[in-house]
Amino acid sequence: MNTPLRPVQLSDTILLETGTEVVRPVQARLRVLRDSIDNLDAALVHLLAERFKYTHEIGRLKVTNGLPLADSDRETLQITRLHRLAESAGLDATFAEKLLRFVFEEVVRRHEAIRPRCHAEDSSRVEQARATEARAPQRP
Repeated sequence: MNTPLRPVQLSDTILLETGTEVVRPVQARLRVLRDSIDNLDAALVHLLAERFKYTHEIGRLKVTNGLPLADSDRETLQITRLHRLAESAGLDATFAEKLLRFVFEEVVRRHEAIRPRCHAEDSSRVEQARATEARAPQRP
């Protein structure tokens, strides 16, 4: 007499008593995990965009005030801080540092791109001020 096979539920698979795995739950779990990764990737992109908004403003301030575009003391502090954060989060600190250094390089590249625009805007403002001054009535 054949008894019906009862499925035994395991974490990611259904294993029939015969030892045959049913894969569909694994695919469903992969989909859930990948959806979570996609959401995290989107969050990372948005966080980087937000970060670059702030660093853009910092770049403008540095360029217009003649400050160096890179700040090695600040970078050293940030890397030390990042190492602590990475270790407490269970992330490889060396990987986190490589990622942050890549971001720093991109920030400096963007700051360098700001310089010509800021100088052009400054020149334009100076020209506008001169033109306005020239049109103003002269006082006796």
